[in-house]
Amino acid sequence: MRHRLPLFLVKIIYYEYWPFWLFFLPLVPYWVYLSIKARSLTYFTAANPGIIHGGVFGESKIDILDKIDPKYRPTTLFFKLSATLPEVLSRIEQSDLSFPIIIKPDVGERGAEVEKVDNKDQLTDYLKRTDQDFIIQEYVDFDIELGVLYHKLPISGTSNITSIVQKEFLGVTGDGTSTIRELLSKSERAKLQMSTLEEKHGSHLEDVLPNGVYENLQPIGNHCLGTKFLSGQHLISKELVAVFDEISSNIQGFNFGRFDLKVSSIEDLFAGKNIKVMELNGVTSEPGHIYDPKYNLLRAYKDTMSSMKTSCKVSIENMRNGAKVTPFWTMFKLLRGHFSEKPEEQNVNGKVKTMMTK
Repeated sequence: MRHRLPLFLVKIIYYEYWPFWLFFLPLVPYWVYLSIKARSLTYFTAANPGIIHGGVFGESKIDILDKIDPKYRPTTLFFKLSATLPEVLSRIEQSDLSFPIIIKPDVGERGAEVEKVDNKDQLTDYLKRTDQDFIIQEYVDFDIELGVLYHKLPISGTSNITSIVQKEFLGVTGDGTSTIRELLSKSERAKLQMSTLEEKHGSHLEDVLPNGVYENLQPIGNHCLGTKFLSGQHLISKELVAVFDEISSNIQGFNFGRFDLKVSSIEDLFAGKNIKVMELNGVTSEPGHIYDPKYNLLRAYKDTMSSMKTSCKVSIENMRNGAKVTPFWTMFKLLRGHFSEKPEEQNVNGKVKTMMTK
């Protein structure tokens, strides 16, 4: 059982907890092969001409969300860092939003500084801590959260979904006798998040939930915050591809990426109803289903290579249409600056922060 292993062994044995660089290191030769095929080391930056650098990193969330039809996105407000609390509260009221809300940096990755804010005091605290522009979104309380990796080829016109990940939030179901802390100790995923959960919930972890009562302890659906990723590959169908053809139809310059969304039911997903896109990530989007605990490493590499091949094909067609790639040395300098400004820090589950968006 995973939860009985020392945490350092968990992070070695199970690849879902590996740092990004370690997982992708064996794929470097394949990237070189694709680069030769595309005649560019930075071919991937042409995957999405409408997103800066194709969405490798540093893109503005609000710039991308503004391209999506309003019926497919939650109410979203953008604020400069200089915004004051009265200004923020005024716009929240004018937009008919109410607590709880979701607040996050406009430029960010891996769920960093994404929080559910339940009241004015928590909002005040967030504004004191943040050091960059941010966005506020309505809190969508749908139970189903998915990551859908979609692409459309600009010349051939074909489109497809290659990955669907269903997110299982970090929570516990009471048994009437065990404390929340004791229930959490039965999961290695929860144990890796314990320091964050202690800071967030404090003495509440010593409470006993009634038998059968479920409590979501981390409402942000990010793997680095303890969310379990489950394969939703069985949901892929022509009907669902048609739904995302419609959702993406007005997103200029988008050809490859992952929709992070909430939906009221699977039935509504296939009907294209009650879908709220929280974020749209660009070319560095991973096929999230590979982090399902039931997957094995070889299968994960096979699916990741398939995704890399698809992004290369999309990029080549965009380049044939005149899309420009970011020059290699420009990208190198951007990456060096990106990581020098954000020194490698260990996430609470021991994963190194990177440009990926798992």
